[in-house]
Amino acid sequence: MNVRDIERGASPHDWRDADDRTLAAAIAAGEREAFVHLMRRYNQRLYRLARATLRDDAEAQDALQDAYLAAYRAIGSFRGDARLSTWLSRLVLNACLARLRRNTRRQAAAPTVSISANDGSDLELVDTSHEASPDDALMRAQIRALLERKLDALPEAFRVVFVLRCVEELSVEETAQCLGIAEATVRTRHFRARSLLRESLARELDSAERDVFSFDGARCDRIVASVLARLELR
Repeated sequence: MNVRDIERGASPHDWRDADDRTLAAAIAAGEREAFVHLMRRYNQRLYRLARATLRDDAEAQDALQDAYLAAYRAIGSFRGDARLSTWLSRLVLNACLARLRRNTRRQAAAPTVSISANDGSDLELVDTSHEASPDDALMRAQIRALLERKLDALPEAFRVVFVLRCVEELSVEETAQCLGIAEATVRTRHFRARSLLRESLARELDSAERDVFSFDGARCDRIVASVLARLELR
């Protein structure tokens, strides 16, 4: 299925193999299922981009919906000069920035972010590819929640680049195209984000070390009670 097929009115049952221009042409021609497929194809990446920008689940979902509506209205102008994912990412960022501007007007001026160059070593994320026990799943959920909190604490410029490079695994070139910045800037922000995250997580680990193998509260009470009970039996 290609663009000419769409123009002739052919309607495929499966859009998984459609290229960007074919998918865009189908949506412009009113193919509802093509638009549904586009959303399902890019939902996770675009949501992560919105969430990294806005730091709020509900706001990110609303911004994503705004971006999809804008995409649907403007899809006829897509010519394939950039990837469809890049085009959509820019729409998401525009929707996020519009929300940030509205929030700024409501809540007074937001703090500015200064970006400085600094190298950092790799941040190794948790491997979740294997089948996990309930305890493993709980541990991963707790680690993920910790990482999300630390990511939310990063300046927006670093946070967004980190999500695109490390979470979505976009290349430096793709990230630069999505954000409309130089590739050198992507590298600088990526390294700085990893460095800040490592420092923040290291502080968290240092604090947690003092609580390793803690044995207080209810567990301590049970041991004391158990020992006393056994002594009374003798």
